[in-house]
Amino acid sequence: MADYKQHHGRSCGCCCLFGILWKIVVALIVLVGLVFLIFWLVVQPRYFKFHVTEADLTQFEYYPNNNTLHYNMVLNFTARNPNKKLSIYYDKVEALAFYEDARFANYDVITHMNSFRQYKKSTSPMSAVFSGQKVLMLNNEQVSQFNQDKSVGAYDIYVKLNFRIRFRLGDSISRHLKPKVKCDLKVPLNKSGTFTLFQTTKCHVNV
Repeated sequence: MADYKQHHGRSCGCCCLFGILWKIVVALIVLVGLVFLIFWLVVQPRYFKFHVTEADLTQFEYYPNNNTLHYNMVLNFTARNPNKKLSIYYDKVEALAFYEDARFANYDVITHMNSFRQYKKSTSPMSAVFSGQKVLMLNNEQVSQFNQDKSVGAYDIYVKLNFRIRFRLGDSISRHLKPKVKCDLKVPLNKSGTFTLFQTTKCHVNV
């Protein structure tokens, strides 16, 4: 009987200890959740907004005999920091250009040489220059699409940008974040003596 009481006492003690620990864990989870909620309500952190404002395409010619694309395109962007309390460090930005799902060029928009801090509620310009030639193995359907775009005088070009950024609140700086930006563009070919207006295009920011 004594052994049973002793064993039962130990079991009750373990249950009570487990209950206390569980309450502490739940309290910590709730506390952390409240801290994040208050932080979000006060700071309201948001990623940047990104637009392609200008596109100057002066060469975009595909030669099926050697599967080579010759291109010359300049894109101008704007990045808008909508935050009221956070500034953004742009440490690295790489732009990749695609046609018919095939990448034909890349450009380092931001490197450690021209990285910068963007202050709250401000807009900053960026630009990318794609120039050269690239071997692209386009199939018959894709070549047909190219010829159709050529006859229209505008090309469906997809640009993807890989960012490496940090947020700053007061003296606190976040870890590196790597959002990706996707831009579906309709870029007109600007021939010599003619100029076609490019429509400013809003890009999608993936966090």
